[in-house]
Order: sequence, then structure tokens, then C-alpha cells
Amino acid sequence: MPNVQLITLDLDNTLWDVDRVIIAAEKEMRAWLEQNVAKSLAIYESDVLPEIRQDVMATYANQVHDLSFMRTQVLVEVMRRAGLGQQAAIDAAQQAFEVFYAGRNRVILFPGALEMLADLSRRFQLYALTNGNADIHRAGIGHFFAGGFSSAEVGQKKPHADMFNAPLHKLGLQADQGIHIGDHLTDDIEGASAVGMHSIWVNLNGIQAKQNILPSQEVTHLNEIMHAVAKITDV
Repeated sequence: MPNVQLITLDLDNTLWDVDRVIIAAEKEMRAWLEQNVAKSLAIYESDVLPEIRQDVMATYANQVHDLSFMRTQVLVEVMRRAGLGQQAAIDAAQQAFEVFYAGRNRVILFPGALEMLADLSRRFQLYALTNGNADIHRAGIGHFFAGGFSSAEVGQKKPHADMFNAPLHKLGLQADQGIHIGDHLTDDIEGASAVGMHSIWVNLNGIQAKQNILPSQEVTHLNEIMHAVAKITDV
């Protein structure tokens, strides 16, 4: 029987619909831009934005995994092109990002998420493991987690082994003592399996599985998670 002590959990599209969250957050930020630096909104909504993003990615190639930093730097350049001086551009960009980030963490959890998190946290050490930049505390779920790792902190994105090894090494555990739960077959399931972790694929949209990527268990609703965990731990 596996001595499972750790559960790592993806956030975006596993616990909530990230597209819905980002669209709402973008809308709030654009309203702020229009009200506070009107010229910046025209630039942000223009065809030049992809060019700005590419330039920022090239300039800060070593920080591309830090989504908050990269978005803020894009906003700094937008503000500069809107006519603000360097420090004013930085200040305005940080304010605009904070509006976005508040909305980015105003999540609507999928049905069954709260109950699942409560159940998991009572039995295991629970760690968030995300390529995104959601803040579990600002999202209102931090009390369920013992900690978390993002790609910005680790310097790599899932499915890179460093992401999965980070919580294992922190807790001094072997890979087979952990279960990773996530929605993405490559980033979550293949990545976890490659380091030797058990995995649970959260397939809420009826996606066709790939023959070469096999999760330990698959669920179609979050209320099935505990049963899937039991199947792994009772083997």
C-alpha cells in the first residue's frame, strides 16, 4: 500500500474556469486604464500590443515564467508609449496590474471544490502547484494548503520535473508518496508520472485521453476525487 502523504494540486481549470476569471479581470483593468491613463487603453487595445509583448519577452527572457512580472513590464511599456515618464509609467503599471490581479484572484470555484479541499487537507499535506500566478490566499482557499509552488518561484513550468520535485524535496518524500491532481494531460499527468508520482486527471470536459499518457485515476467531477485517492492509497 503506497504511503501517500502529499497531494499536489493544479489550480487553473482544475478548481475554476481560468478563462472566465481572466476575461473579467481584463475588463476591470481596461476600465481603470480608460479612467486613469486614457491613451494607454488605446495602445493596449491596438495591434502594437503583440509587438510590445514580444519585446518584453526578449528583454526579460530569464523571467518568462513569472507571469505577474511579465504582465507588469508590458504595462510599463504601454504607459511609456502613452507619454508617461519612466517612474510614472512604473507607478501606473503597478496600479493597473493590481486592479487586474485583484480580479484574477476573484475566482468562482467549480462545484465540489471546497468540499474536496477540506477532505484532502484533513488527510494529507496539500500543496498548490501552478504554472499560473493565482494566489491561494487571495483566492480564499489558502487555509486548506500547507504551501504552494508556482513556475515563477521554481523557474520552470510543468511538466518540468523541477516543479513536481519542489514539494517532494521540501517534505523529504519519495515520488510515490505523492499524488498530483490536475486537468492538463501533458503539464499535469505526464509531468507527474515522469517523476514517479501518482496522478489523478480531472477531466471535466470529456476530453479524449491520449494512449501514451495514462493517469493513475481519472475523474469527471471534483466530488469523485476522494474515491480516486482511495483507489490509489488502498492498492
